Amino acid sequence: MNTATAPLLSNEELQRYARHLILPEFGKAGQEKLKQSSVLCVGAGGLGSPLALYLAAAGVGRIGIVDFDVVDKSNLQRQIIHGTSWVGKRKVESAKARIKDLNPFVEVELHETALSSANARQIIRQYDAVADGTDNFPTRYLVNDACVLEGKPNIYASIFRFDGQATVFGLKDGPCYRCLYPDPPPPGMVPSCAEGGVLGVLPGIMGCIQALETIKVLTGIGDAMKGRLLVFDAMGMKFRELKVRKDPACPICGDKRSIHELIDYNQFCGIPNEEAQKAAEAAQASKASAAGTGDITPAQLDARLKKGDKPFLVDVRNANELDICKLEFDAWIPLPEFGQRFEELAPHKDQEIIIYCRSGGRSGNAVRFLEQQGFKNVRNMVGGMLRWADEVDPSVPKY
Repeated sequence: MNTATAPLLSNEELQRYARHLILPEFGKAGQEKLKQSSVLCVGAGGLGSPLALYLAAAGVGRIGIVDFDVVDKSNLQRQIIHGTSWVGKRKVESAKARIKDLNPFVEVELHETALSSANARQIIRQYDAVADGTDNFPTRYLVNDACVLEGKPNIYASIFRFDGQATVFGLKDGPCYRCLYPDPPPPGMVPSCAEGGVLGVLPGIMGCIQALETIKVLTGIGDAMKGRLLVFDAMGMKFRELKVRKDPACPICGDKRSIHELIDYNQFCGIPNEEAQKAAEAAQASKASAAGTGDITPAQLDARLKKGDKPFLVDVRNANELDICKLEFDAWIPLPEFGQRFEELAPHKDQEIIIYCRSGGRSGNAVRFLEQQGFKNVRNMVGGMLRWADEVDPSVPKY
């Protein structure tokens, strides 16, 4: 009776991974570990694209992808797992198709949902490791806490403009994300990539570093970046390393843990939940209606401009954005300079001031700031130039 079990790696797989197999430090044993491993990629965007592709090419047996977004043309400058033919379609489906074409031996599991406190632990516990490719603070804290509670390593990277960071959290006796960043920055303090921009190659570099660290964690080879934060400056082509120590007082991984379950991470980061946001918007709209102020849509502004009713327009975008598209503004004060230059608007304090940016986020921050300084008649053009292109002038380029 033949009791031999089937080999973990088929002849075709042995041929596919030949360059791994001849590495003495890796070999067949390392490849078999990858085959038996699973990784959850949180996000199928700039970081998630190279991350998932290289994990699949390397032969990780099972890859999960969490994302609920669709492919946009502006993604293609850096999110290389997607193609032009997938614009408007689900990112998870696009990523799965590309991975299966790259390596049909990889099992791909899709989680087409927003990761939340209600589902994070259930999803994360299904995998050996988690690679965080998210771009917002609430989800980063959520991923961290869920990984700590489930005992999973968290391979982390982040990108902004020309800079990147990477490390591995959650290894034995190592720090977690909260040890590095105990408190989130104030809401709106750190612009998103959509507002601040990102060099397309940068997430490729950092995503590849994530993939490398993930493979090291899964196979046990090399020295994983436990307690070490790798900081990359693309403009200067410089890497430097910072020590990250485990904080004994950390509320999630410290000696006296005070967090035992997932919390409301939007609230923790100072971002109102959806219901609170709607209530606040409704109250603001009611107050604005009574005062004749409040947000204004591009269509409403355009109708007024055509009647010759021109308010004082302020553009808070960066200089390079003015080369793409702009309105006939009366003042230009980039948001990073707004706190130092807002007094330039003092002579117009009694006028109606309308502020705009690319999508409405930065201009909203500027409006709130001016209101705190005593300006009474300040309005935000909701949706910014993107909505202007949709509602008013389709010839305006969207970026």
